This record gives sequence, C-alpha cells and structure tokens, in this order.
Amino acid sequence: MKNNLLAFFCAGAALLSAGHAKAKSKAKANPRNVLLILVDDYGWNDTSCGGSRFYETPNIDRLARRGIQFTQGYAACAVSSPSRASILTGKSPVRHGITDWIGAPWGEDWRGAGRHSKLLPPAYAMILPQEEQTLPETLKQHGYKTFMAGKWHVGGEGSLPEDHGFDINLGGYEAGSPVGGYFSPYENPKLADGPKGENLSLRLAQETAQFIERQARMNKQQPFFAYLSFYAVHGPIQSTEKNWNHFRNKADSMGIASEGFKVDRTLPVRQSQDNPIYAGLIKQMDDAVGVVLDKLEELGLMENTLIIFTSDNGGVSSGDSYSTSCLPLRGGKGRQWEGGLRVPFIIHNPYSPLHGTKTDVPAIGMDFYPTILEYAGLPLLPKQHTDGQSLIPVLKGDELAPRSLYWHYPHYGNQGGEPVSIIRDGDWKLIHYYEDRRNELYNLKIDQTELEPLNAQYPDKEVFLWKKLSVLLTEAGAKYPVSDLRYDPVKETEYKRNCQTNLLYRLEKERKLQLSPTFVPNKEWWGSRVDD
Repeated sequence: MKNNLLAFFCAGAALLSAGHAKAKSKAKANPRNVLLILVDDYGWNDTSCGGSRFYETPNIDRLARRGIQFTQGYAACAVSSPSRASILTGKSPVRHGITDWIGAPWGEDWRGAGRHSKLLPPAYAMILPQEEQTLPETLKQHGYKTFMAGKWHVGGEGSLPEDHGFDINLGGYEAGSPVGGYFSPYENPKLADGPKGENLSLRLAQETAQFIERQARMNKQQPFFAYLSFYAVHGPIQSTEKNWNHFRNKADSMGIASEGFKVDRTLPVRQSQDNPIYAGLIKQMDDAVGVVLDKLEELGLMENTLIIFTSDNGGVSSGDSYSTSCLPLRGGKGRQWEGGLRVPFIIHNPYSPLHGTKTDVPAIGMDFYPTILEYAGLPLLPKQHTDGQSLIPVLKGDELAPRSLYWHYPHYGNQGGEPVSIIRDGDWKLIHYYEDRRNELYNLKIDQTELEPLNAQYPDKEVFLWKKLSVLLTEAGAKYPVSDLRYDPVKETEYKRNCQTNLLYRLEKERKLQLSPTFVPNKEWWGSRVDD
C-alpha cells in the first residue's frame, strides 16, 4: 500500500513539475510587455473616440476599440511635471514634492511674472527625488529592458531618464517643450537630427518601433517597458501646409463661429475646436501612434503587451497657444475644473475579455504603477506607489474599492489657474481657494460643467469634504502659498482688464486669420513644407 501511495505521489509530483515547467516556458515565450504612451497637453475630448467631430484620430480610436476607455480618467495635476513624476513614482505631487512645472518661479521670484497676485507660491522640488524607486527601476530589477523616447521634464543632469531606470533615452532632458519645433533640426541634445523637415512625433514613434523590433528579434524572452512620451501636442503648435489646408476646409464646412473665446474669471477660454494648426499637430501625433501599433501587430506582440494611452493634463483652452476647447467641461490645462484634470485614458489589456468598452470608474495617473506591476505578475510596492491603486480589477470587469482622489496646486498657472486644493469623493467635488479661503462644491453627476456651486444647498457636505481634504493634505506634508506683502490690487485689476480686452481682441483676430483661406503661415510655426 505504501509503495502504491509513494508511486501515486511521485507521479503527481512529476505531473505538477511538468505543468510548472510548461507554464514557465509559456511565460518566457510570452513576456508581459508594457507600452506607455503619454501625450503632452492633450484634452479629454481631443480624440474622435472621446467625442471630437473636428480632430481625426483613427489610430487612437483603433486602440480604444481594443481596450477600455476610462471616461473619468484624471491626470495627477493640471500641469506637466507633477503629473509625469506621479506616473513614474505612483505618488501624488504633494507627496513627491514636484507641485508645479519645473522652471516656474516661486516665492518672491513670482513677482517677475507681472501678475500682481495676492499670494506668493511655495517652493517645490525641481528634480525627481533620487530616493524614489521609479516604475522603470522596479521593472528593470525584474529583468525588463527599459526604453524612453520623447519628453522628460522632471530634471536635468543627474536626474535624467538614464538616472531613473531607463536603459535607453532618446530625446528626454530638462526641456518642457520642443525647443527646435516639430521639424528637424530639433535642437535636442538627446536626439540626433534627422533629414530637414522630418517630423518629431513620427521620429519618436519610429525609434520606439525599432526598439520593440530589436527586442523581439534579439531577446524574445526578455520583456520590455517602452515609454513613448510625445512632445506633441504642447506649443508651439505646428503643422504642415497640407494638414492646415485640410482642417481649415473642414472647419469651414462645419461652420465657423463668429466668436471663438469667452473670458472665464482670469483669461479668455477657447469655445470651439476649430484650430486647423492644432488639428494638424494632432494628426501627426496620431499617425505616429499608428506606427507603433502597426509594429506590434506585425510582430504579433499585441497579444502580450499592455498598452496605456493618456495625457499629462487637460487641453490648452487658455494660456499658451489657446489651441483647443474642453467644453462641456469647464477650463483646461492649468485650471482647477474638470477640463484641466480629466484626460484621455485608454488601457489595452491583452488578457482582458473587455474590448471596445467604456467605464466611468474614476482613475488617476498614479494608478499606472501598481496596474503595470500586477499585470506583469510582480509584487506590489504599496510604500512606493502610495497614492495609486491597481486598475486590473476594472480591466477584468470587477469593481474598485471606493476612494477619494485629491489634488494640491498651491501655485498660479500660466493658463489662469489659481492656488487651490481639490477633492473628489464619489460624485462630489470640492475646490478650496487659497486667495480668499472659499470653497466651491459641485456634484459631477448632476453638473459636470461646474458652473453652479452647491454650497448653499449642501452645507454639511462642504464641511465634511473640506475636513477630509485638510487631513489628506496634512498627512502628505503639503506646502501652502503665503500672502504677498507688496500686493497691489490696482495693478492686478489693470492686468486682468488687459486680459479681458486687449488679449481677447488679439486672440479673436489670430483665430480668424488662421482660418482664412488666404492665410500665409509664418516660419516660426510652419517648420516644413515637406508633405506628410
């Protein structure tokens, strides 16, 4: 009997061992790759699949058909550097310390901006802290080949991509915009120039596709993490003559509104998606996305590659290039309302049965870190990605545990944003303003436009959310703005009046010029007459 039992257990052990070996072999043959595509300053509805009738994004739409769209996906901040650092660390900006775009003045230096504001913004971290264990560092420790192409903007020398876990860096350094524009020569110390007129977005995509192909052919068993971080669609907005003409004609056929801007509290805000230059820039970026998707399909890697597509903040509806409209959401990049925080948010999980679906589960940029780890079968690091939550349950069709999302931006934005802290709890959202200590309470299910605060109707909810937000900020070690003792209300009024009159007039004139069939482009943005 003992011999029979021994033989049974030995046979079972052999089968189990063979099963493990087979599973291990299959895992090696199908490494769990990751592609993270980050677009700069890209609005939540700047895609066709996100609702735009003007912009054309067939390749992003193709990805959406294979994945899940998070219709309430958020960036970690309404401006660039903080969001980028949060994706890499899994922590909110208030926790890692980069709370404004790197290079923005703070303290008394803020007076040099000429805004004559009531407050002086606090200091913030100017580089990605070395003590953070970044996502690429973690993946590299577990055998991943790590690659980055494009915008970095979370530090210069000593804090570049290669200092934070990337094996290969093409184009990433301290600059927050394409210094040489979107056509070669690029004036980028981390990216060799291509032929004159070569498009930057396509070049970054081609470099990414080549990396993926080399990795697939040379080391099929090693998984890769590719971070394609476009400089597009950040200003200066540039396109080709061919694209401009196409979208100018399209805007004309759709009907060009007589007025394109309205002042919202601090600055004029674009009211319609009709900028033919910006539309052309989007098309160039979408074409570039197609290059990488085509390569994954050609190599048969779509079936074992997690693909994330998102933006670092809302679209630029005011300030910078005034290039798009986020309506019906209020505001845009740099501003405290939904238009500044909500972004395109698409995830393709090859092992999920859910394709071409949408979810209204709120998600945020810090969630990518734990999501990627769980997808890769790696242990989570809750002490690192403190503010992130894995979205794998949602990708499988399950629920996420309820949580509050919060933001802290104690600065003034170039786009008209004000020093604020924000909390979203369920459908409720509260914005706290540091200039006058007031709160705005909204219910996004009732009114996603955030035009009518509900403080008077729900005073208890306002008190509850403000207390909850205060606790979160204290626990995270938030820094706050201070009063400027040299504040001059007369000069601030003059500044605001100029924005509401002279600037508004100039923007309307520029908009109509760009939409005119006789428009002659200026070399500062045209860049190239080479056909697409």
